Amino acid sequence: MISNEENLKNAGILLPEIPSPAGLYQPAIRIGDLIYTSGQLPLVGAKLMEPGGKGRVSEACEQEATKAARTAALNAVAVLRSVTGNLDTVARIVKLTIYVSSAEGFTNQHKVANGASELVCEIFGESGRHVRVAVGVLALPLDASVEVELIAYCPLIRD
Repeated sequence: MISNEENLKNAGILLPEIPSPAGLYQPAIRIGDLIYTSGQLPLVGAKLMEPGGKGRVSEACEQEATKAARTAALNAVAVLRSVTGNLDTVARIVKLTIYVSSAEGFTNQHKVANGASELVCEIFGESGRHVRVAVGVLALPLDASVEVELIAYCPLIRD
């Protein structure tokens, strides 16, 4: 069986440095066997990716927003690894929540969210299959197009 770290390497995916929090919160918190990440934006370095990583999503920029969701999910996985030290300790991705800053009448939030879901499944394989919520919102911090948070099951080793 291929490990999560091997999947990451084989896919040629490099995890970024974890973004600095933009406010008074922790990037992630472990509660028992669960790790909750804060919402992650599609930041590359310290800047929103352009053009799909910024602004309200419409059908005209849906594909770019899907790429932005992938980038935000990549940042969430980087935060997860910062807590676990190794992605092989992740037994399951439990849930993704994807917020999409949506133009009036845009209803394809679920398609934008696929960018995040596909990345997670690429890295974690079958254990990356998760439940999900895709929500359309009026605006997001820094005028981002998407924000992604995740919950992962990472059993603690007990004596």
